[in-house]
Amino acid sequence: MEHAPCISQIATLLADPKRSAMMWALMDGSARQTEELALLAGLSPSSASAHLGRLSAGGLLKVETRGRKRFFRLAAPEVGAAIEALASATLASAPRDIPEVFKRTSPIAKPQAAPSSLLRARLCDDHLGGTLAADLYQRLLDAGWIEQFDQRVMITHKGATQLATRGVFIQALAHRNSRVACACPDWSERRPHMGGSLGAALLQLFMQSGWLSLPNDSRALQITAAGQREIHRFAKETELEMAF
Repeated sequence: MEHAPCISQIATLLADPKRSAMMWALMDGSARQTEELALLAGLSPSSASAHLGRLSAGGLLKVETRGRKRFFRLAAPEVGAAIEALASATLASAPRDIPEVFKRTSPIAKPQAAPSSLLRARLCDDHLGGTLAADLYQRLLDAGWIEQFDQRVMITHKGATQLATRGVFIQALAHRNSRVACACPDWSERRPHMGGSLGAALLQLFMQSGWLSLPNDSRALQITAAGQREIHRFAKETELEMAF
């Protein structure tokens, strides 16, 4: 136990709603000034500065000085991954029958509060998250490439065949340590996206194909011009398969 990481220190820093709101605003890897973060969190600049000082001292933020201005950004990609994991855990652990009043007040039910660049496409652990990922999951489901039974996801023979034509071989993925496919809860969409080794393989395929790119110090994925075209074409292919 003496070598256990001190999780409580980070948990204490993130437990404050105002501090977590400022951290959330930095999830896209951007650097923001104190005044901007204060406005986003509903704080005075002096109060925001005090909170940001605690987050910096705790190792969660790093400070960049540009002339007389100070800019804050996440200290490391692992910090963003931890915050996103907490958001996903909050969604996964929420009751199925959430009262309407809770939906109106829950931060997880308000994805518009997150940086817009994160909502379209982002890293979620080692796979793709965001609107793009949730839409892709639904297309795979509608086209009969995958089937979902509660939380279990099965890849159909049709899906395995079609994925193989795109260079993703299910038998090879089965030898990895993680599950081949699973429904990962998406905190911004309140719909699942593809997790497991298949989710990781699809992200790798999209990035190697030049469809997605990842800027430095960011979790927000950028869709390239080729990606816009090819992902749209992929959607059309699944729609055509559904018609027959």
